[in-house]
Amino acid sequence: MGELIYSTITSLDGFIADEHGNFDWAEPDAEVHGFVNDQERPIATYLYGRKLYEIMAVWDDDDWLVGEPDVVTDYAQLWRAAEKVVFSTTLDEVRTNRTRLERTFDVDAVRRLVADAMTDVGIGGAHLAAHAVRAGLVAEYRLLVNPVIVGSGTSWLPGGERVDLELVDERRFASGVVHLRYRSRG
Repeated sequence: MGELIYSTITSLDGFIADEHGNFDWAEPDAEVHGFVNDQERPIATYLYGRKLYEIMAVWDDDDWLVGEPDVVTDYAQLWRAAEKVVFSTTLDEVRTNRTRLERTFDVDAVRRLVADAMTDVGIGGAHLAAHAVRAGLVAEYRLLVNPVIVGSGTSWLPGGERVDLELVDERRFASGVVHLRYRSRG
């Protein structure tokens, strides 16, 4: 039985993108990228909202990977090997391999998918993850907090929700990025 893991990169003030949708400050260096790869290696299925899927779809394209560092090509292989489920009411079709489209976030269907999974399931995208947070489906929260304050933008968490957490791991990187891993107490 798998667990639902919400992983995200955030600014110190809790945003995944600034008010203009920019997240250029979030690109990981080689040390952080290698750590992310190791964290993502056991994930066999990703649940994405439309916006994050459209950003992540680049990992299915070989053209830009020529000459990239091993840590980048390693992540591309991990991402390509995983199943992807995209939740969107506006996307006409998916364009990446091992990907299917769902029109609605059905809490019971996602609960079954996670329970039936042989490995953990990742969820990404603030709006999609908000559904899982509100439904109490997220077992673990993994944050990469970047040393930047962006002031406003897209929050990584939905407002108005209380989730009691237990800190189970943390790591500081030379770049000033801090990894925080929390388990839900609920």
